[in-house]
Amino acid sequence: MTRTPFVRRGLVAAGLTLTGALALSACSGGSEPAADATADGESASHGSITVQQSWIKNEEFAGEFYATTKGYYEEAGFDEVTLLEGPSTGVAELMGDSVQVALNDPLAVGAAVANEGATIKMIGATFQKNPFTVLSLKDGADIATVEDLKGKKIGVQDSNRAAFDAFLEANGIGQDELEIVAVQYDPAPLTNGEVDGFYAYLTNEALTVKLAGNEITNLPLADNGFPLVAETVSVTDAYLAENRELLKDFLVAEIKGWSDVLADPEQAAADVVADFGTDLDPEKTLEAMKAQAELIATPDTEEHGLFTITEDMQQATVDSLAGAGITVSADQIFDLSLLDEVYAEHPELVDYAG
Repeated sequence: MTRTPFVRRGLVAAGLTLTGALALSACSGGSEPAADATADGESASHGSITVQQSWIKNEEFAGEFYATTKGYYEEAGFDEVTLLEGPSTGVAELMGDSVQVALNDPLAVGAAVANEGATIKMIGATFQKNPFTVLSLKDGADIATVEDLKGKKIGVQDSNRAAFDAFLEANGIGQDELEIVAVQYDPAPLTNGEVDGFYAYLTNEALTVKLAGNEITNLPLADNGFPLVAETVSVTDAYLAENRELLKDFLVAEIKGWSDVLADPEQAAADVVADFGTDLDPEKTLEAMKAQAELIATPDTEEHGLFTITEDMQQATVDSLAGAGITVSADQIFDLSLLDEVYAEHPELVDYAG
């Protein structure tokens, strides 16, 4: 199934109806308010919460899958964590109080805060590097540098155009120095020779073209003037203020789940293919799992722990959003105080490779 890049979800799909829901539960039970910690210091019972995923069930949510199947949510005090399958940015669901947590991205959150007055904070990020790329064929245009874009015909989806324009602006390339062609999400125009480059996802279309037997070249936007975190954990300001301990425990479970994924990506890929019940291709899922691991595990996470968004990365993300016409400040869309507290209380979690 073709995966839509998250910019499409961030700028266009906020109003999409959910295509399905999956309840992954430690045990059965309805939605309940979180309970306070017990008087003897034992872990609190947080009852049930609902999490909106950004996309379909695939390797992108392997950490949440492990947090469920290995009991990390239950250990954290949750009776049930319901994961709603997307596509959705989760913004409407958060603001409508139908979910408590959304896995989305800065473009969706930034646009909602800047343009709609939404009060949402990102409290962590699974991907430290965004997965956007300009994909080309090695025996074709072979676009390996930003300068190689000049004079080329690049296929870009309409909903990704603002982000691509921001990428060009960040690199000082005028739109008259190349030809931008409107395409959909199927990379066929690239393999058919209709375009020289194709705006793609490192963990999806790039792999589709590669696994079809083509030698490819990627020009990752994150490494070329468009740094942006992705797959962020987002909550409303009100929910954050009222449920700090619950959210800290949720982050602990998430960190444990994703630590297991990174410890053995091959096993994680096999597990999601076997258990998700979707038509996932085993070979592509494994390749995608390995590719996303490189976006998750970075020098910043090695030093500070998973889901970290350093102050420098927060500002870089804000600057990238500004290039896409979204004007916000870091403190309007980020709050990493919970994650700081998590790692202060559980320093052993920083070493996810251990």
